[in-house]
Amino acid sequence: MNLSQEWTIPVRHPPRNVVAMTTNEHSHPTTGLNPEHAPRMQPWAELAPDVYKAMVRLDAASRKGLDPVLAELVKIRASQLNHCAFCLDMHTKDALAAGESVERIVQLSAWEESQHFYTPKEIAAIELTEAVTVLTDGFVPDEVWEKAAKQFDETELAHLVAAITTINAWNRFAVTTRMVPGHYKPGEIKH
Repeated sequence: MNLSQEWTIPVRHPPRNVVAMTTNEHSHPTTGLNPEHAPRMQPWAELAPDVYKAMVRLDAASRKGLDPVLAELVKIRASQLNHCAFCLDMHTKDALAAGESVERIVQLSAWEESQHFYTPKEIAAIELTEAVTVLTDGFVPDEVWEKAAKQFDETELAHLVAAITTINAWNRFAVTTRMVPGHYKPGEIKH
């Protein structure tokens, strides 16, 4: 698979009337950036730079000691649950750039039926990600926590919880402000 793509518009938030196209190795359009919804603000990071910088630092700090591929799986799964197209675009590309396979990324939304694709440690992280992200019971179930605690030492677990919490915050910024997916390039954001 050729991961390099040409981008006709290299901006984080295209103007409302701009259409950008990406192409894959077959040279047909894969994404037309004529968003379903216009962004609510142009870009929030410029309007609240101190908050953005703090989030970038928090994101970098939360990932310390975590396997980079595992961290991207966590970000992708939380972004799927939160319906965050911008973060799905970003973290899928980052995962591919970090060496993750397309197959494992595709299977992530149905990981319970395809557990053989993932290590026990990754499954524990994915389950904890779901429990923290959804919080349907109002708490993280003990069995989910205990499974994660068996796979991660306390420092890793603390960073994993921080990474899950941080991606949930990023998802909420992106969904609320309607950040437009499709134009992120891996490594574009420096931490």
